[in-house]
Amino acid sequence: MALNLKPISGTANRVIVEPAAAEEKTASGIYIPDTAKEKPSKGTVVSVSEEDSEGKKPVVKVGDVVLYGKYGGTELPIDGKDYLIMRESDIYAIVG
Repeated sequence: MALNLKPISGTANRVIVEPAAAEEKTASGIYIPDTAKEKPSKGTVVSVSEEDSEGKKPVVKVGDVVLYGKYGGTELPIDGKDYLIMRESDIYAIVG
């Protein structure tokens, strides 16, 4: 993942996430049409800020697979790919 973009440290640690692809079919094998697909709430961290305004280092690191709110973050289209930039506090969990 060679994304040459680094979030700026500010009032909260910032994280750039590459969302996972939307589910193509259900567990029972039914294909989901494009109009019914939900936004993914899982993705891979591709970049993190170095520290917040209080000097705290981020908990997540590049390569972590994370769960976040369905409408969390701001979309960033870069080089034909979509990314999300969000506060680290918008991340619910790191998937082991």
